[in-house]
Amino acid sequence: MKKLFFVSAICFAVSLVSCKSEPKTDAAAAGTETAAAAADASAATDPAAAAATPATDPAAAEQTVDPDMPKTTVQFAELEYDFGKVKAGEMVTHEYKFKNTGKEPLIISSAKGSCGCTVPEYPKEPIAPGASAAIKVQFDSKGKSGKQTKTVTLQANTDPNPTRLTIKGDVEGDPNAAAAAPAVQVQPAAK
Repeated sequence: MKKLFFVSAICFAVSLVSCKSEPKTDAAAAGTETAAAAADASAATDPAAAAATPATDPAAAEQTVDPDMPKTTVQFAELEYDFGKVKAGEMVTHEYKFKNTGKEPLIISSAKGSCGCTVPEYPKEPIAPGASAAIKVQFDSKGKSGKQTKTVTLQANTDPNPTRLTIKGDVEGDPNAAAAAPAVQVQPAAK
């Protein structure tokens, strides 16, 4: 009888502890949702906050194309652009023009640069069969030097998918940066 009472008491205590921990979890989740809502509201009014705020919806961050969506084809005027030589700190912008050569509307679900210095802008609306459009890619050479090769990966309802665009060139270092640095003097060894 004492064992039954002891087991019942333990079960009752465990149920109390688990019931008490659930509201804390819900409160924590509500706090997370509140923080996410506040971040979204801040991003809507402040473009700088929008750039600094990570996506709260994992599906939005990693958009892919529905495999059951009708496929189309696309033809780019060029898949690679060489911007030549630029000075460190300059911005380079290039438009990759393309045409929907298929029979279905072209839907680009995402365009992602290989690093934060390469930012693509792509059409969000469907491109009708036979219509043309462009993807604008901006490369920021700040903090870069030497030969650079960056890519933009497009996810779309195309066959094949994905499509990769390349932007490359040579970033020349700032000659004043080396002159502004203090010269290091080497002291002769004492005899």
